[in-house]
Amino acid sequence: MIDLTLRTTNSPNDSPLTPMRFLQRSAEVFPNKDAIIYGSRRYSYQEFSQAAEELAHAIRSRITPGDRVIFLAPNIPEMLIAHYAVPLAGGVLVALNSRLAGPEVHYVLEHSEATLLFIDAELVAGVGDAFAASAALKGVIEIADGEFGITESGLDVGQQTLESFLADADNDSAEPLAWEVSDERSVISINYTSGTTGKPKGVMYSHRGAYLNSFGEVFHNKFTSDSVYLWTLPMFHCNGWCTPWAVTAAGATHVCLRTVRAESVWSAIDTLGVTNLCGAPTVCGVIANAPMKHVLETPLSITTAGAPPSPSVIEQLDALGITVVHVYGLTEVYGPYTICEYQREWDDLPADERARKISRQGVGMVQAESARIVDSAMTDVPADAATIGEVVLRGNNIMLGYFKDPQATADAFRGGWFHTGDLGVMHPDGYIEIKDRAKDIIISGGENISTIEVENAMLTHPTVLDVAVVGMPHPKWGERPKAYVVLRPDALVTEVDLLTHTRYLIAAFKVPDYVTFVDALPRTATGKIMKVVLRELPEEVVEPVVS
Repeated sequence: MIDLTLRTTNSPNDSPLTPMRFLQRSAEVFPNKDAIIYGSRRYSYQEFSQAAEELAHAIRSRITPGDRVIFLAPNIPEMLIAHYAVPLAGGVLVALNSRLAGPEVHYVLEHSEATLLFIDAELVAGVGDAFAASAALKGVIEIADGEFGITESGLDVGQQTLESFLADADNDSAEPLAWEVSDERSVISINYTSGTTGKPKGVMYSHRGAYLNSFGEVFHNKFTSDSVYLWTLPMFHCNGWCTPWAVTAAGATHVCLRTVRAESVWSAIDTLGVTNLCGAPTVCGVIANAPMKHVLETPLSITTAGAPPSPSVIEQLDALGITVVHVYGLTEVYGPYTICEYQREWDDLPADERARKISRQGVGMVQAESARIVDSAMTDVPADAATIGEVVLRGNNIMLGYFKDPQATADAFRGGWFHTGDLGVMHPDGYIEIKDRAKDIIISGGENISTIEVENAMLTHPTVLDVAVVGMPHPKWGERPKAYVVLRPDALVTEVDLLTHTRYLIAAFKVPDYVTFVDALPRTATGKIMKVVLRELPEEVVEPVVS
């Protein structure tokens, strides 16, 4: 079992790494600068630090070092403050997906053995009696969001308000808090995976890994004290790719956003001077297809991951003056691990070819090591952009392991590398490109079909807004691709026309046999299409559209 406890040190020549230091420094250097903006609420960096300390005192009075503390809330200031307050109190932060159903939350409560649960008032009813899920739970604290009319839930399930929780801890306020740890490899947070193929696993992050990954984010996103970061990426997802710590390290401004809607995103861009945001390709689509979209006069950079962005969306954003930075990673590697590092010689390429270059997953970030693409014997595949293998990673930004699951940890780390389960190719220039998840690749007549390649081809049709391709059983070929397509508003296209268009772009054997038009695709809270849901839909008895 990994030691979860935090300790202090007085060594003059060894300062263990922890991202808590970032808030301490920014409060010293930029005390009066806007740190957090949320509607009419404003926090300076001094106020941000004070809020973290106040919450840390209250938490510390209710836990023992190493206890897990769950925060179940959207991107509100309290979630951001928790990224400092919980480790400052000696606890381990569990930032939980705000879209989980009650039984899913109860599973995490039981598995994590959390001591405290902080929950947004809007989400209380969906969770129900949290105390029934875990004997370890000592308190449920409800967070009201008066800024947007989310007042107390009014439900009596044993919770108390955040205000009363803070007031109860006044007698602890005299005891100093240490913005440091003695063991930088102790656990700062546990992030639970989506659990689409089984029970969610608790991914343990260390102070050291979070610190180093934050520096990578600062460097590659070019964060400075003048940056304004819009929170379109859920903070519960890989701790917001470590940007709660990275943005703070730069002394930049956080703009919190309760929900991601085109109107609120564009309003923040136009009125608050947003310079950076992160999110899944769906966020890119929201921005690119919004009715109020317009060409920007000031630079805006979008860092995207979660699924490969389509070259067509990259072209749309480029036309608006928005730079797309493509990164790749997983929960187990603190979020982003590789980045499609832009090369100036790409400036002279046609827009579509440049977009294809940018849509690749790229090379290891500055804090990471180089990614490998290997075969089943752990031998590197040829760098020919064609031979498919598994992406394996290692380095400072690999998880400590899965909480209370040594067998799954050992399996993930077999051969001394972390096995991602993603399939990709290595290009001659050393850039990797993801072709599919191992479970999503379609094998048809012995040929591998990348669903991502098929989806990108179909997305080039002007009527297509979104698409997902999955494999369907076939008596002759084993599997054949089927496409679920979302059309743009008021757009019309026939199946034959759409598949004929696709046939011009990719080999005929890769073109889907079947198309189903749908209103929306099932996605996780982080934007990933839940293909397992599509595979479980009743099979349609239809003939192939294009023979």
